[in-house]
Order: sequence, then structure tokens, then C-alpha cells
Amino acid sequence: MTEPLRLSKRMSELGLCSRREADDWIAKGWVKVDGQVIAELGSKVLPHQKITIERQAQAEQSRRVTVLINKPIGFVSGQAEDGYKPAVTLVRPENRWAEDKLPLQFSAAQLKSLVPAGRLDIDSTGLLILTQDGRIAKTLIGEDTSVEKEYLVRVKYTKGAKLPEHELKRLNHGLTLDGKALLPAKVRWQNEDQLCFILREGKKRQIRRMCEMVGLQVLALKRVRIGRVKLGNLPMGQWRYLGNDEQF
Repeated sequence: MTEPLRLSKRMSELGLCSRREADDWIAKGWVKVDGQVIAELGSKVLPHQKITIERQAQAEQSRRVTVLINKPIGFVSGQAEDGYKPAVTLVRPENRWAEDKLPLQFSAAQLKSLVPAGRLDIDSTGLLILTQDGRIAKTLIGEDTSVEKEYLVRVKYTKGAKLPEHELKRLNHGLTLDGKALLPAKVRWQNEDQLCFILREGKKRQIRRMCEMVGLQVLALKRVRIGRVKLGNLPMGQWRYLGNDEQF
């Protein structure tokens, strides 16, 4: 017999919401299992049982926003640290990209629980996602995520004239960080001094550490794509909303 699962975990697995959202909705009486309201936190369900959510939950979820920022150097992804400002401080009406087509008015309420779905270190630029939507956060940073992230990395080889071909192959597959083998990556030359990296994981300062292991010094690092969502022409330091037709 299949073991019962915590209701909030099952809702997250089904992509209905995040676990935190699920607990909030359960407490508000917005979740039904096989047609019965379940309002007790920690309740368990079997995989075959039907879970439905009330319209109030759907309406609340539809109001949640996701923001794309072209993060400049000198801003941290999350909490402020060492005097550096978090990227969310850029989300102000005057910094909204003039070409943002989404007919959505900015409001201060959108800043509540707007958190980064993934890191981009202080010395790197490019696409950073901030979201209020637990489903998107799970898609991008959940344990089983396989969403690709693409970076353009300007480098300098410190051990000779040009990076040997066998070292480029190691960047694609064969390096170990923190005692664990890295997943296969896609790394190729974009031009004579710039590499394109496509990764399916995001260890701390991963690209910089990978480059260091093969004798490359990183001069500049920019993220240009997450899944099917591209940075595009979004100017540095500006932001826009994720469109209704965009999916990672």
C-alpha cells in the first residue's frame, strides 16, 4: 500500500503551489481533498486522492508577480550584506523598462515576499529572477530542477597562449567541486576571448571556480538566459515583469 504524504508536500509535487503557500491555504480552509475541506496543518493524503483549491487561492496566486532584472555589478541577489544593496532595491517605478509590454501597474505590495529564484554573485551581471510565486521558485531552484542557465564569460588564459582542447573538454564534463562531480555542461567558444556556458546546476561561484581549475581568469560574467526566458535587450539596472506567455 502506498504511504500517505503530507498534504502540503503533495500539493507542491503537483505544481499547485509551494509548501509554504499550501500551509497558508490549508489554514485558511481553501484546500479540499476528495471534496472535503482540510484545515488541519500536517494532514496527510494518499497519491490517488483528488486535491482542489478554492477560487480565493487561485485569485491570490494570480496576483503574484515575477520580475526580471538585468543586475549590475555591486548588487547582491538576496539579503543586504557588507554594505551592498540587494537587487530588489532596483525594483522601483523609475527603473521599469519603458518597453515592458505587460499592462500591469507597479505597487509596493508587489515587493512583499519578492525573493530571488537563484543566485547571481556580486561581481556578475545579467538575468536575475525575483518572484512571489512559489511554483516558479520551485521550477528554478527546487532539488530536482533541470532548467538550463546560459552565461557569456570573458576569460583570459593564464598558462599560455590558448586554452588546450582537452581543458575545454574538462569544462564540459570531468570537473569536481566540493567533492562531487559536476553535471555535464555545454561550454564552447563564443569568440576568441569569450566562452558560452550552459549549466543545469548552480553551485556557489561555480563558473569562476571551474575556470580557475583549468587556468582561466574570469574577466566578466553575464547570465543571458534561464530556461526559455532570455535577458534580451533589457538595459542594465532595469527590470520588467515576466509576461503571461513566458514560461521557463
